[in-house]
Amino acid sequence: MTLPPGHRRPRRRRVRWIPLVIVLVVILEIAVFVGAARLVGVFPTIVAVLTFSTLGALLVRREGRRTWRALEQALRSGTMPSREIADAVLVVSGGALLLVPGLVTGVVGLLAILPFTRPVARIGLEVVVARRLLAAGVGGEVRVRRTRRTGDEDVVEGEIIDDE
Repeated sequence: MTLPPGHRRPRRRRVRWIPLVIVLVVILEIAVFVGAARLVGVFPTIVAVLTFSTLGALLVRREGRRTWRALEQALRSGTMPSREIADAVLVVSGGALLLVPGLVTGVVGLLAILPFTRPVARIGLEVVVARRLLAAGVGGEVRVRRTRRTGDEDVVEGEIIDDE
């Protein structure tokens, strides 16, 4: 497949950043662990890390089941399961973060999994997906203003501006 002149492959450029991001996350985790150990002690810090992992495993299991049931119900009713798919992505990614030993990844993972913080994370996910669609050349410009609930559905107000 030949690409038009001037077209760059952004995926390869992003892949180069992955090792750097991993190293920075490890350095951040070590720094936070050392800081917490100095503040409250080594044993309580280790207990906190293990608690995040255990609590995370239980939450992933519970919220994963709940999300799967909601996805099945949306598919059976014939509605577009965008909210359920976003929740599934957040639960899986939050679970993966909770598997990584550390305080920072534990907190971020819990924020992605907990039912009362997931709507905020879902808005962030919507923004990321909209930007990636624009980068891929799907549609024109997308402006997401806010998300509100009406009954049992999320309504994302926005506009699509077609450049063609």
